[in-house]
Amino acid sequence: MKIKIMTDSASDISAADEKRFSIAVLPFEVMLGDKNYLSRVDFDEEGFYNLMNTCNEIPKTSQITPYRFEEIYLENAEEGITDLVLVLINSEGSATYANSLLAIDMFYDDYPEYKDTFKVYAFDGQGYNAMYGEPVKEAAKMAQEGASVTKITDYLSDILPQRQIYFGIYDLKYAAKSGRIPSAAAFIGSTLNIKPVMKIHDHKIITAAKCIGERKLLEKVASLGIENMEKGSPYQVIYGSDAVCKEEIERKMSELLGYPPTGAFRIGAAVAANAGPKVVGVCFNVKKD
Repeated sequence: MKIKIMTDSASDISAADEKRFSIAVLPFEVMLGDKNYLSRVDFDEEGFYNLMNTCNEIPKTSQITPYRFEEIYLENAEEGITDLVLVLINSEGSATYANSLLAIDMFYDDYPEYKDTFKVYAFDGQGYNAMYGEPVKEAAKMAQEGASVTKITDYLSDILPQRQIYFGIYDLKYAAKSGRIPSAAAFIGSTLNIKPVMKIHDHKIITAAKCIGERKLLEKVASLGIENMEKGSPYQVIYGSDAVCKEEIERKMSELLGYPPTGAFRIGAAVAANAGPKVVGVCFNVKKD
């Protein structure tokens, strides 16, 4: 068997981990102003934040089409890959995952000679960023260590529904314009210095709490994460344009839990386009009932 682990750029896996674990990362097309870009190809995270600062429009990302997925399947089948494991962006926020499934049937209809030698396993990441970025890294490690595709897919089936994020938004204008929260709430929040903490779990994004001021925002993110995570389990921190936020949330979580995060995920275009470039968050396995 020759197994390949593949994801999309909304997983926000670092370039170093992409290379280290031989993960294939599919870029999303980003429209900003009158120009189109490919995330992770035409810019890195810092480059995207700079683009956002120079343009008054809210960036828009487009789905990966069924036709592009069919091309990807053919490329991998011809390369000799026997098992392609895909973990993709939240199916309720993008048609990308649905397109990957549609393309499987298209591919075997057009290339029936690969039915017995090439198989695609597509997973709905159910969220964004570290919610599936960290499981993708673990799956890639398993593949490098010689695990079977059955063990890898069983792991993903089990872990993805457990993942949860709390993240705080510093600038509400992006969320308001992208439709994540009502414009009225953004206006009131900006006026009163209210900052929301958002929760992502099981495909859904909801407002979990509201804080007054930036310092309380970070503390609230940390306390909600610790309250809801599986005791003693690993966790990751999330940050954006402000690296100080990364240091502060790492310090706060380590202080309260007694152990550090297993990784840090910097938001890319898919998250920054909706939440703005400055965020702080934690991702973890949710506490079991």
